[in-house]
Amino acid sequence: MSQSSFTTYMQQQAKEKSCFVPYIMAGANGLDRLQAEIDLLSEYGATAIEIGIPFSDPVADGPVIQQAGIQARAHGTTFKTIIQQLQQLNTEVPLILMGYANSFFHYGFQALLEALKETNVKALIIPDLPFEHRDLVIPLLTTADIALITLISLTSPLSRINTLTKAADGFVYAVTVNGVTGKGSDFSEGLDTHLQAVAQISPIPVLAGFGIRSAADVKRFSRICGGVVVGSAIVAALDQSLIEAEQMLQSLGLEKKKGS
Repeated sequence: MSQSSFTTYMQQQAKEKSCFVPYIMAGANGLDRLQAEIDLLSEYGATAIEIGIPFSDPVADGPVIQQAGIQARAHGTTFKTIIQQLQQLNTEVPLILMGYANSFFHYGFQALLEALKETNVKALIIPDLPFEHRDLVIPLLTTADIALITLISLTSPLSRINTLTKAADGFVYAVTVNGVTGKGSDFSEGLDTHLQAVAQISPIPVLAGFGIRSAADVKRFSRICGGVVVGSAIVAALDQSLIEAEQMLQSLGLEKKKGS
């Protein structure tokens, strides 16, 4: 499988510094604030930004992101209004759409990929799309130069990790807990060894995600992996205000880019 331009971008970024990929729920605070949220994350050095699509049954999400999805839906946010908003946005940071398979198939992949040409979306994360069924979408994504991010769980044996990383595109999303997002720093004893094994096997950057909420977490996983994904902690702060979110980013040890 040919790799996307997003893979090349992530490889270059990972060589220069630890990657930081924040997650936000589109529309949780109204879609009209999405540009400001993306601008803030960009100012603090986001390598790419995950844009969550609200869904009624988000099986991988903990209470914070579930609540954000409920708020987004209460604001009238739909997949189509998110895409329309993304078409109006101005950002140089690559965007990643994260949502559940039903949302994508209901929208229609061909229609979606056509609409995404007018956005800066460079990758998709669909956590409930089985690896064995990815061929339903890979040919379309390859033509559109959009990566499908692979997730690897703590329970994946080495043989499975080998299979998954060989076919991976963009970056490998290494899940750090057995469970849902935002569980906090109750990480298992063998986690570092597991992440080291994934990072050694993977030909593309590995980013650790789920439950990362402190500067210590960021430092720990950035030493082992190519970087981190931070979701619930940022979503919770954004629910308070943009100022609260900025303080949260600073608490992760992130600094504002010069000139921002």
